[in-house]
Amino acid sequence: MKRKQGWLFFIIFLLTFSIYLLINFPLQLGLDLKGGSQLTLQLVKENGNVTKEELEAVNAVLDKRVNNLGVAESNLQTLGRNQLILELPGEQNPLSASRILGKTALLEFRTQKVNTSLELRNLQSLRFKINDLIEQFNISDNQSDVNSSIIKDNLTNIENELNYSSTNLNLFNKLIDTRKYINNEIANLFNKTDLSGKDLINAGRRQEQTNNNWEVLLSFSNEGGEKFADITKSIAGTNQLLSIVLDGESISEASVGSQFINNGITGGLATISGNFSAEGAKELEVQLKGGSLPLPIEIVETNTIGPLLGSDNIVKSLYAAICGLIFVGLFMIFNYKILGFVSVISLIFYGFFNLALYSLIPVTLTLPGIAGLILSIGMAVDANVLIFERIREELINGNSLIRSIDSGFQRANSSIIDGHITTFVSCLVLFILGTNFVKGFAATLGIGVVISLFTSLNCSKTILRFLTTYQSFRQKSLYLNRPNSF
Repeated sequence: MKRKQGWLFFIIFLLTFSIYLLINFPLQLGLDLKGGSQLTLQLVKENGNVTKEELEAVNAVLDKRVNNLGVAESNLQTLGRNQLILELPGEQNPLSASRILGKTALLEFRTQKVNTSLELRNLQSLRFKINDLIEQFNISDNQSDVNSSIIKDNLTNIENELNYSSTNLNLFNKLIDTRKYINNEIANLFNKTDLSGKDLINAGRRQEQTNNNWEVLLSFSNEGGEKFADITKSIAGTNQLLSIVLDGESISEASVGSQFINNGITGGLATISGNFSAEGAKELEVQLKGGSLPLPIEIVETNTIGPLLGSDNIVKSLYAAICGLIFVGLFMIFNYKILGFVSVISLIFYGFFNLALYSLIPVTLTLPGIAGLILSIGMAVDANVLIFERIREELINGNSLIRSIDSGFQRANSSIIDGHITTFVSCLVLFILGTNFVKGFAATLGIGVVISLFTSLNCSKTILRFLTTYQSFRQKSLYLNRPNSF
């Protein structure tokens, strides 16, 4: 009796824990349910002949960057010989995603050329002014409120000093374009070294203690750490600066103190501090973690899939699932009476356990995934049908209720386990060989098969044994068509 109560308390605990998980860890929805962005990317190569290996290499780097963005269940597939289609669920700003994904992210470390200090200071001063003008746009909720005439005049003065004219863009993009030009000019004042992003093994970010700016942390391999130590040793205590260059733009220049003259900066760690915002530091971290693209890419098309279509799909899927559960429940209760009622309770437990596991793993729900969930409900009911038919056979043969329940579960075990194993193997094959949406279907169906095995063999039996402890639930009419009591 204590063992039965233990199972009952364990099932109630699992139900409570499942509800807690669903409240605190909401389900993740895919692109077809939540909406998001769809980007068409094209690889750029001079001769236009992109090899299959190059396409796969770009695919691998983009996949890493998407994972570092925190986008779940993204879909990245090839289109023709030189294009990729990327779907990002929940990302409603394709421009933000394209900024991160479209950069080559070629990281270099350069040392300052001799006799360039005056020119460098002038360029850094102009960059500071440009950043100040850009900041005026960023701190304004409405760019139309910005005094564009003053900014335009300042930009004109800066361009005159640079002897440079930005392309025919709007004012904000002209500022960005001018800053890029300045950063490129600064990078040209530095000599390349043999230390690059290939020597990088990790990147992170943190907020500086003295202000609200963020900085990016770099971690090198053993060989990269030795290179970094040699480079910093060569310029330590001099007027030469060390520049960190990303895609040809100098994003940070720093001096190396005289205390590093003997050994350089050892430990294989470096910090990029370039007045980054939290978003800017995250973007750089994602690009560096993903690695540099072997070929540049262009965003040739961006589409935003609104959440309205996703909400319609959710409502329709919810109606379908509820209607299916109601019809299944009515069928089970009509045919199996108290046994059918037990199966309905077990199905409710099954639903909570399933959804809680989706949120815990997490599994991103798509329409095919919901189809897999609904199909797995049929598997759970099918197991109960096998068990209940065995129980009825035992009762007809004259066995007692408790003996019939135990024997019914025992006799149906092998058939249920075999059926679930074959279905799970099919799900495993689909998950390994299928595309993303097929994987979503296979994942939800596979998880459902495993949980239905637990609910049908343990939850149903525990609930049924608990009910039969009450005399009112021990009437034969509740189990068979012929009235009699045990």
